[in-house]
Amino acid sequence: MSARGWVRHRIGTFSLDVSWDVEPGSVTVLYGPSGAGKSLTLRAIAGLVHPDEGNIELDGAVVFDHEAGLWIPPHHRRVGLMPQEYGLFPHLTVAANIAYGVHNPDSQARATELTRTLDLQDLQNRRIWELSGGQRQRVALARALATQPRVLLLDEPFAALDSELRRAVRQEIRQVLTASRVPVILVTHDAEEALALADHVQIIDNGRIVAQGDPVTTLRQPAAPRIARLAGVENLLRMRVAGLQPEDGAMICETLDDSPLTLETPLAEAHEGDVVTIGIRSSDVILASSEPQGLSARNVFAGTVTTIEPRSPGHDVTVDCGGGLSLVSHVTRHAITQLGIREGAQMWAVVKASSCFLLSDE
Repeated sequence: MSARGWVRHRIGTFSLDVSWDVEPGSVTVLYGPSGAGKSLTLRAIAGLVHPDEGNIELDGAVVFDHEAGLWIPPHHRRVGLMPQEYGLFPHLTVAANIAYGVHNPDSQARATELTRTLDLQDLQNRRIWELSGGQRQRVALARALATQPRVLLLDEPFAALDSELRRAVRQEIRQVLTASRVPVILVTHDAEEALALADHVQIIDNGRIVAQGDPVTTLRQPAAPRIARLAGVENLLRMRVAGLQPEDGAMICETLDDSPLTLETPLAEAHEGDVVTIGIRSSDVILASSEPQGLSARNVFAGTVTTIEPRSPGHDVTVDCGGGLSLVSHVTRHAITQLGIREGAQMWAVVKASSCFLLSDE
């Protein structure tokens, strides 16, 4: 059982041109900003949108072929679709929601199995409004899988959950998806979510796939500045290569300032004097309220907090280190309080050399 295909579709000035190939039990994540075309892709696969061109194949059966004039309606495609708000029926019980659309003994047995697997046995007689967010999510997933779909489409499945619950249920959901052997296409704009769930990730921007591959390589250390911005790399630093240290596997870069600061990074394909872009994730920038001592980290900068902006599950703190260097660090709410982080406060920013990566010129 696999899902593969491609579609082209235009809505006004927006143009979608994407393709996919998902193996059984594999999760492909469509990652990108709002309005990139992620949800539109799911709707095309489900048959809720009639693309201008393309071919869609589910478990070896062609459900859309523009050239052949073939278009199978949604209710005959055997697609499991889980929308952002889950689409559960509030007037039905949990058991009735899961069984909705089940019309044969095999699917009924599958519904019973999923009720047990997703720990919903004691909730079967409850109404949807009596459930927590996490429980509603499990009911929606059970209903989507109960009909034994050829492909499972998940549109921002964790969006309705708070950040702590979201992280808690990811692994549980991942195990269920892998065991189901159904190809899964999941939409998100959360990099952490993509890293936790994806076997393969496609970054979509303005209706086009601009990068794809394994999630760690594609999202953690993207190759180009444009991709890095889409992947949520908060620190993109223009620097000059000041020296190469091949014996240590290191490279020394300096800011483009009259009084430059230096940054040690892993050795990369560059020459002394080159102007390069260095990427650092905000989660890899550690803040200290006093000057740290005895660290293995190679980069320590004193600076002043200029902005503090909330971003779940914590805050982005920008520290101006002088010398043309500002760093964004993502810290928890507890760290804000414990360290006394506030605008104007002096902080030390710590960055391991191994957390820095070189981006290619665009």
